[in-house]
Amino acid sequence: MKNQTKIILIVGIILIIIAAFLYPRLDSRKTNDTSVASSGAGPGAPANLPVKVVKLQRETLRNQLSVTGTILPNESVDLRPEISGLVTKISFNEGQYVSKGTPLLYLNDDELQAQFQRLQYTQKLFESQENRQKQLLAREAISQEEYDIVLNQYNTTLSDLKLVEAQLAKTVVRAPFNGILGLRQVSEGSVIGTGDIIANFVNIDPVKIEFSIPERYANQVEVGSEIYFTNESSPEEVVGKVYAYEPQIDAATRTLKLRAESPNKDRKFLPGMFVRIRFVLGETENALMVPSESVIPELQGYKVFVVGADNKAEERTVEIGTRTDTHVQIISGLEVGDLVFTTGVLQARQGSPVEYTQIN
Repeated sequence: MKNQTKIILIVGIILIIIAAFLYPRLDSRKTNDTSVASSGAGPGAPANLPVKVVKLQRETLRNQLSVTGTILPNESVDLRPEISGLVTKISFNEGQYVSKGTPLLYLNDDELQAQFQRLQYTQKLFESQENRQKQLLAREAISQEEYDIVLNQYNTTLSDLKLVEAQLAKTVVRAPFNGILGLRQVSEGSVIGTGDIIANFVNIDPVKIEFSIPERYANQVEVGSEIYFTNESSPEEVVGKVYAYEPQIDAATRTLKLRAESPNKDRKFLPGMFVRIRFVLGETENALMVPSESVIPELQGYKVFVVGADNKAEERTVEIGTRTDTHVQIISGLEVGDLVFTTGVLQARQGSPVEYTQIN
């Protein structure tokens, strides 16, 4: 009897220890099951995916590029004399605006003036001789050969006069076009040659804007296309128009070089300035546009997710068109009014429930 009592006591103690160990776990599981049941979310009821969406609507697509460019003058030359000589007078101020043909610098022309005067006297002499010889030839008092000799001397003198006149014209340096003079590089009293620069001379109204675009857009370029450009000194956009472009692609950079022009009456743009350019390649009316992050590339094309029936994710295969910096044109696969995912596109699955917030 004593042995049976000991066995019963040992078994009872073991059962108490096992119960003390298992009870907390059973209670915790019961509590968790109760919590899950009260929340209404079980294995058969997945949580809704929170997403942001945009409502698809038609808008104007402006196909444009953002590039950089450089301001160029409309015209620019380094003023140089055509002949060597002593500078006798400088008739311009640095930074002055002058019109085409305005005298800017004079070279000494004393020798040329003397030659011109001598030839004028010679011309008068041969002119009178030619008149007398013509009268004698009419009366057959002289031969045709004698008359031709005098006539040739007269014509040669006229040619020499024109040559000296041309040399005299070169002693005055004139403005080749309307423009602004730069800093003067010579002084009165100096002897200058044909290689010496008098001053830089530019026309900056209008200015030219030179820039390049990737070759894939070359077929979309048209003369007259508008560009909008800014720089640090002028944050407001200024309009220009493409007037010419290179007829070939640069093999080194795979780009096409273009030039546009824009009025610059207040002279706020100077040659050499760096500008940021928004180049408008074209416009498409009634285009369907979605944010770039909404489009998912696949092996067979592209897809997006939209909010379908019963607020469930619906997968749509789409055909895309033009891309901009932030949006993609949808050619087919979507309709006006569709709610397109902008977030959660990687977590979404066909038929998964969603909770969406519409953004503008």
